[in-house]
Amino acid sequence: MIVYTKLWETLKERGISQYKLIRQYGISTGQLDRLRKNENVSTYTLDALCRILGCSLSDVATYVPDDSPTKDKQ
Repeated sequence: MIVYTKLWETLKERGISQYKLIRQYGISTGQLDRLRKNENVSTYTLDALCRILGCSLSDVATYVPDDSPTKDKQ
C-alpha cells in the first residue's frame, strides 16, 4: 500500500497549503481527497507535486507492505 503521510509533512515544511495547491498550482480537490485517503492517484499528479515542492517521490509517498493475506490465483 502506498501512503502519503510524508506529503503533508513536506507541504508544511515548504509552507504550501492545500488551498495554494488548488488555486495557484491547479491540483484538483478530488486528487487531494484521494491523497488524504491513501487511494490511487496518477503518476502525473505525483510528478506535479514533486515539481511544485521541489522534492523527490520519497518526500511525498511511502510504500507500506499490506499485511492482509493474499488469495491464491487459480
